[in-house]
Amino acid sequence: MKRIFLFLATNIAVLVVINIVLAVLGINSRGGAGSLLAYSAVVGFTGSIISLLMSKFIAKQSVGAEVIDTPRTEEEAWLLNTVEAQARQWNLKTPEVAIYHSPEPNAFATGASRNSSLIAVSTGLLDHMTRDEVEAVLAHEMAHVGNGDMVTLTLIQGVVNTFVVFLSRIIANLIARNNDGSQSQGTYFLVSTVFQILFGFLASLIVMWFSRQREYRADAGAAKLVGAPKMISALQRLKGNPVDLPEEMNAMGIAGDTRDSLLSTHPSLDNRIARLKSL
Repeated sequence: MKRIFLFLATNIAVLVVINIVLAVLGINSRGGAGSLLAYSAVVGFTGSIISLLMSKFIAKQSVGAEVIDTPRTEEEAWLLNTVEAQARQWNLKTPEVAIYHSPEPNAFATGASRNSSLIAVSTGLLDHMTRDEVEAVLAHEMAHVGNGDMVTLTLIQGVVNTFVVFLSRIIANLIARNNDGSQSQGTYFLVSTVFQILFGFLASLIVMWFSRQREYRADAGAAKLVGAPKMISALQRLKGNPVDLPEEMNAMGIAGDTRDSLLSTHPSLDNRIARLKSL
């Protein structure tokens, strides 16, 4: 129920902000190509940027992550010290470190910037992995932070969203135009909706491709920090385990899709292991 509420609240916030920005700038989708492009950019980027800014809060609430402020156990102290040491290697501010309750081993990183980030691990990860393997997982997530993957993915999503909105409306304008120069509103709405769905699907292929590439880069970054054998061991440990994160957060986790496909957020674990062995 909490996840549904957060999803609805985020989308309502996006719609409100979009309408405010459009009203302030005096932009609408009925002007020329320039006005339409500006409209498309506002629509395309607003949702992505709001999601990025709210990402830590939403992530914590979605999985019930508990941030470690003062370590209560030796394990929590080790987690904080490990992340702090890895952050120093990246010359970054130490991310918030959190634990969330789930029997499946997983971890994720999120945040609005490289110096305002969160790394969270599941209790299942801590229970089923050795310290070396957990260290490798933390290094993988720190590599996501250091590479600025959250911001880059937001920008890519914003760009593709912009062109999805822009192109679908350009085509709808052409098809819905009557011989006398007027426009059929029903045809415009139907055509723009159909093409927005079609272009949205094609755009998602680009976003998912980038998501898979960033997993390879994060694996390589972890290998540089802690050594490829530790990262390979951690990935092997993840085999056969289901993904426990909410669907909208799957791309954040270290464990993802079990096989490669055009719509996979993660490469297969076998391919990731093979890539590490080839380093």
